[in-house]
Amino acid sequence: MNRCLCGGFFVSFCSGVLAGAMLLGHPVSLRAEEYRLGPDSHVQPGVPQGTVTKRTFESQSVYPGTVRDLWVYVPRQYTSDHPACVMVFQDGGAYVNPKGPFRVPVVFDNLIHKGQMPVTIGIFVNPGVIPPARPGGKPRRNRSFEYDTLSDQYARFLEDEILPAVAAEYHLTDDPERRAICGISSGGICAFTVAWQRPDLFRKVVSHVGSFTNIRGGHVYPSLIRKMPRKPLRVFLQDGANDLDNLHGSWPLANQQMAAALRFAGYDYKFVFGTGGHNGRHGGAILPDTLRWLWRDVRDQASPAERDGD
Repeated sequence: MNRCLCGGFFVSFCSGVLAGAMLLGHPVSLRAEEYRLGPDSHVQPGVPQGTVTKRTFESQSVYPGTVRDLWVYVPRQYTSDHPACVMVFQDGGAYVNPKGPFRVPVVFDNLIHKGQMPVTIGIFVNPGVIPPARPGGKPRRNRSFEYDTLSDQYARFLEDEILPAVAAEYHLTDDPERRAICGISSGGICAFTVAWQRPDLFRKVVSHVGSFTNIRGGHVYPSLIRKMPRKPLRVFLQDGANDLDNLHGSWPLANQQMAAALRFAGYDYKFVFGTGGHNGRHGGAILPDTLRWLWRDVRDQASPAERDGD
């Protein structure tokens, strides 16, 4: 068992893989190649497996002209009788990949089966592309505009287009305390922006190597967090000492600034800082513990009769 000081208090990580931690300049040494997936990131015997379906989604209003891949994970325990929790992932293809660093459907299967997170439908959204105007041309990527912009536009895209499309097939909660959003790199700052702009939609955030730098002005968040009234958010940040340092800024410094601002403003947050670079290896290794922390006080909804044991 290892311990790390994150978010101002000690937290035990017992899954067998703690990928290093640091709170604002006090590192625990661990080589990046030691980040390993634990048992909760692998298929386990006897654990019911959810289903993943893929589709193509074309935006009609918020990002007209863009198309993207979209995956929906539905746990075996889901029934239409009760609204399921929701977790949206930006750069969804990286998170849903069964051989990738995150393997979210497998982690969801294992944690839901053990009662360590509620029944949750996962929505995995890739950034949009604009198809080429001529045959043989290259599509134009819309990722930075969608993810790095600090407005509420992407939140409106989720509210007006993505969530209704999934809710047409499945019973989703509309309780923001039961909705989470996650992303990596620019997808990480996108996840934070959605919750920051619209806490009435999402109140739980996970950012892996988040780009809180000056790509499109994201470096202002620490000062905004310090100066504005605290919002009802729970925020998990992960980064590494070998993350990017370029003309947009320093990713390690930016994430430490975010953590310091969240601590100053009294947020419910955790910051895990290791030795890794700009990739998902560290975030994937600690994802099961991240989700246990994120959903720690959320239980599956049931009818009053079921709660009373009738």
